[in-house]
Formats: sequence, structure tokens, C-alpha cells
Amino acid sequence: MDQTNHTVVTEYILLGLQGHHSLEIILFVLCLGIYCITLLGNSFLVGLIVLDPHLHSPMYFFISNLSLIDICGTSSFTPMMLFNFLDVQRTISFPSCALQMYMTLALGATECLLLAVMAYDRYVAICQPLRYSELMNGQLCIQMAVMSWGTGFANSLLQSILAWRLPFCGHYIINHFFCEILAVLKLACEDISLNALILTVATAVLTMTPLLLICLSYIFILAAILRVPSAAGRSKAFSTCSAHLTVVVIFYGTISFMYLKPKDKDPSVDKIITLLYAIVAPSLNAFIYSLRNTEVKAAFTALVRGGLLTRKMSLF
Repeated sequence: MDQTNHTVVTEYILLGLQGHHSLEIILFVLCLGIYCITLLGNSFLVGLIVLDPHLHSPMYFFISNLSLIDICGTSSFTPMMLFNFLDVQRTISFPSCALQMYMTLALGATECLLLAVMAYDRYVAICQPLRYSELMNGQLCIQMAVMSWGTGFANSLLQSILAWRLPFCGHYIINHFFCEILAVLKLACEDISLNALILTVATAVLTMTPLLLICLSYIFILAAILRVPSAAGRSKAFSTCSAHLTVVVIFYGTISFMYLKPKDKDPSVDKIITLLYAIVAPSLNAFIYSLRNTEVKAAFTALVRGGLLTRKMSLF
């Protein structure tokens, strides 16, 4: 039997943009800036939601979950990727690679499901306003959040187990910036058609089903808004959904562009597009929910003026 079949790979080499060091320096500066914005923006939004009792509602509970996903998602691969941009030896240990692949896959699926949950929250708020407190009670919100996180992480665990059980025959060069599951599967020296099939089916279910539920929710929301007699009422009702709708369009728009566009002859272009999708989209969510939301802006103003503690104590 070929001895390479028993080779144990203890570390991998992340190829990145081999031969384009000057471009990697530019990407290092760009990605570092975007990563800092993502951490600061989303951390500030979560902190503001925790501190201000006026933001203790189902909508902001789910927004804080989304911000946490953005923080964890980018942190799962960006620090090591930035280090590799500046390092000649671009290695990553097997445990780190496995964890990186697991986290990126899990958090991506969790975000899809959470966006669908947030769409349902907006549907209840617009179409069932008198029963909103009853239908979107705290227990249900926690259950839906746990369902989103649990399903995403369970799917990632399944995909990771199926991937790492394959023989890699000593192959250790990953043609990507980080341990992305498709890039890892290409290293296998065995047929990966079953892995690809299961991954495709799971991805379709966890992306298209939430998208279908989001579209269905907004059909009912649009119908309810159009029945509002006054233009001011319609504008106010739509404004409560505009931030979430913007995030959905950015999230699914970048995914569609990334997977449906023709493959570039230069694989470096596709890797850069994937990289920008992975780090740019999370940095936008906090700004969208901050700049397009009067309650968040009011909470920020109160914090700047030192009135946030007063607002909190006034409720007791």
C-alpha cells in the first residue's frame, strides 16, 4: 500500500496571493482597517443595546445576535490572515484550520437563519401589532435565537466530520486565504462527490429556505403597509423594516454575485472577491442599523450627553 496514504498532516500552508506581495500589503492595510471597524462598530452596537433599556426589545435582541455573529465570524479567520499577509511562512496548524473551517461555516449558516427570524419579527410587528408582545415574548425570542445558532453549528459539525474523515495523502497546500471548506476538500485524494452533494443540499436548505421565508414575510408586510391610509403611517411602518431589508439585500446579493458570476481566469480575482465579501459585509451591518434607526441614534445621543444611566434608572 502507498505509504502516503498514512501521512499525517499536522499543518497546512495557506497559499493566498502567492507572487503578489505588494498587493497583499495593500490588502493587509485595507483588511486591518475594515476589521477594526467591524469590531468597534458591532461591539458598540451590542453595548448600546445592553445599556439602554429602551432597546430591550425582540428586534434589538436579534440585532445584537447578528452583531455577535459578525464579530465572531470575522475574528475566526482575519487575525491569522493578516499575520500571513506579512509572513513568508504561511502555515496554520491542523487544529486551527479545523476550528477556522468549522466556525466560518457555522456562523454563515446561523446568519441566514437569524435573518429569517428577524423577518418574522418585522412581520409580527407590522401585521399583528396588537399581539406583538404576546407573540414575540422573551421565551420565544430566546428559543428562535438558540434554534438559529444550534442549527448552524450542528450543520457545520456534520460537514466538518465528513471533510476531515477523508484521506489527504500528505497534501497540505490550501489555495486560499483561510481554511474554507471547498478549498480543504480539494486536497482530498479520494472521491469527494458525496461531500459535495451533502454540502450543496445543506447550503441550499440553509440559504434558500430562509430567503423564501424572508420574501414571504415581506409580501405580507408590503400588503399591510399598502393598507395604511396615510403616507406618514406607511413611511413609518416601512422605516422599521428598511434596515433589515438592506442587510438582507447585501448579504444575499454578495452571495449570489460570488457564486453565480463566471469564474475568472485568474483564481486570485475570485479569492479577493471572496475575501472582500467575508470582511466587508459584516462591517456594514452595524452602520446600517445605527444610521437608519432613530431609537439607536437617540440612545447614542443620550450616551454622549451622559443621560443613558438616567434613562436606565428612570425605569425602576
